[in-house]
Amino acid sequence: MNKNEFINLCREGKPIPENNREVYRLWEECSFEAQSIVMKLNTSYHSNTEVIELFSELTGRKVDPSFVCLPPFYSNFGKNIFIGRNVFFNIGCSFQDRGGIYIGYRPFYL
Repeated sequence: MNKNEFINLCREGKPIPENNREVYRLWEECSFEAQSIVMKLNTSYHSNTEVIELFSELTGRKVDPSFVCLPPFYSNFGKNIFIGRNVFFNIGCSFQDRGGIYIGYRPFYL
């Protein structure tokens, strides 16, 4: 299983198989990557353009320029956050997003 297959498995709400070291390694890789990006976001000042770039890195897809986030922000996974247009996150948001979070995002209508 590759990383994208694992991310899709999570988004589909399927459990992580017990005693599967490969899948556990993928979960750990995604989790540590999210921690690293969130740490960058939360430990110094960033312009809104920089915040959008960090969120694009966190989610693995381009985030619309209308997005605004006031850190700190926390995420345990990152790759299953879907952010649409004109979305605002206020101070202190915390996402448990392994299964997917869609905000202002309409994948079925695009």
